[in-house]
Amino acid sequence: MRVLLTAAVAVLPFASAQAWEPTKPIEIIVPFPPGGSSDQMARTIQGAIQKNELAKQPIIIVNKPAAAGGEAMLDIQKSAGDPHKLITTSSGIYMTPLATKLPVSWRDFTPVAMMAQDAFLLWVNAAKPYKTAKDFIDAARTATPPLKTGGNGSKREDHLISVTMEQTAGVKITYVPYQGGGPSSVQLAGGHIDGNMNNPAEEVANWRSGATRPLCVFSKKPLAYTQKVTADMSWADIPTCPSQGLDVTYEMLRGMFMPGKVTPEQQAYYVELFRKVTETPEWKAYLERNALVPDFRAGKAFVDFLTEDERKHKELMGKAGFIATN
Repeated sequence: MRVLLTAAVAVLPFASAQAWEPTKPIEIIVPFPPGGSSDQMARTIQGAIQKNELAKQPIIIVNKPAAAGGEAMLDIQKSAGDPHKLITTSSGIYMTPLATKLPVSWRDFTPVAMMAQDAFLLWVNAAKPYKTAKDFIDAARTATPPLKTGGNGSKREDHLISVTMEQTAGVKITYVPYQGGGPSSVQLAGGHIDGNMNNPAEEVANWRSGATRPLCVFSKKPLAYTQKVTADMSWADIPTCPSQGLDVTYEMLRGMFMPGKVTPEQQAYYVELFRKVTETPEWKAYLERNALVPDFRAGKAFVDFLTEDERKHKELMGKAGFIATN
């Protein structure tokens, strides 16, 4: 019942949102290390708020990456009623509890807003002969030992995509977990793995330098950004994986939550704050720079998305054998 009630307040008139304002610094917890894509998003929000004077109180970023984000989630769970604390989240909000039996759920929190969705791409070392997703899968069919992919930790989004690729294409791929997309990108550029499933932000530097190459994006439609990233390609020029015969799609939410048991007025304040953030030049530049999919949702629309996205993750993780059983 709490979720349904908090979902409804986001559609209240903006005048209600101004009934409450923070009275001390606002803390945004990032459940990942500094420098990663979630940290970049939090610091972009921080900068946009401060530069455009959208809030009277300062924004403080706190990184709590322990236990695959579990430490941060438990912190928010234990902070019920605190309107000066938020958490920025990705699909880990479902995946970590499902994979570890951590006693916490997004339903313990107050959904505020989804800020965007993040695409994943199949990347290879530029020196490899693979030009399409079909080339990569064909090579995986006969490779001995199996081709190796790498990504951001065991039983995380990258790992889930890799296993789903195996199951969909009927091939064997060895997944190597690293401590983030950055190390995975370094390993790919060095030729130590055959592919990875990094987000655009995690691989763009090596793509620009010519060290790595995207084969396809795990989305139903191409990315929208047409400005050239390399001499001859933009994000929009990268084909979708389904269009190349690899019928796998996956996009990751990037959202904001408060602890549970906050008031409707407190929730509404942050809904409006983040809505204003999405209208700033800093946020729009961040979306284009990192090829994020704009997708602001609040209220019932956000809760409906979370409910369906959690269902999809349970299904995919069940098929992959990622759900903890004891």
